[in-house]
Amino acid sequence: MSQNAVKRLYLMQVGGMPEYQIPIVCYLVQMEDGHNVLIDTGLPEIIPEEGSDFENGQDVTLQLASIGLTPDDIDTVISTHYDLDHAGRHAAFRAAQYVVQRVHHLDAATNPRFAATRPEWDQPPERVRLVDGDMELLPGLELIETSGHVPGHQSVLVRLPNTGTVLLPIDAVSFGKDFTRDEQDDGSNPDAEAIRVSTIKLLDLVEREQIGLVIFGHDQAQWAGLKTLPEYYD
Repeated sequence: MSQNAVKRLYLMQVGGMPEYQIPIVCYLVQMEDGHNVLIDTGLPEIIPEEGSDFENGQDVTLQLASIGLTPDDIDTVISTHYDLDHAGRHAAFRAAQYVVQRVHHLDAATNPRFAATRPEWDQPPERVRLVDGDMELLPGLELIETSGHVPGHQSVLVRLPNTGTVLLPIDAVSFGKDFTRDEQDDGSNPDAEAIRVSTIKLLDLVEREQIGLVIFGHDQAQWAGLKTLPEYYD
């Protein structure tokens, strides 16, 4: 196997929304060459008032410690978007480069939705890598621009040696029931058309690449049957 290929994918539930039975999750991708990539960082240590529906579980740093990693062992943080439950611990990873869609990062600068997490995501420019659209970040690790939930949201594709290709839609499609070509718009989301475009984009990708595992980030029923850290997909 190539030394710069993907080796493992860990899934971590770091909190939840108890009232709605929704998990809050992060992912760790380990490369064969030892490069560690964290996908999102979960909830902040102290949840602000506007996040009162959220509840912390075992913090991402503690879960990483259980497999022998410190925050400084994380080389890259893929920031799918800056919502409270996805970017709450960004600042803990002081040695990492943050990778985010340019459109999202620029929007967040003036968008009050992301003000609560600004101390986490607003890192020195030299530590933030802005990307534009779909790209291969590392061999076997791809970013997919999926705006709709927020401008510049990104999903992640992970190509594993044994499991095969795994798609992480993140919040482009949060629940398995919504991963359909049928209309889902109930009139409540102003970006419904963008959400639909991104959903179709991911469905086409799954069909084209015959992807066997799609992990929906807030689907409690699915998460109950998945391998979570210390277990992993390889």
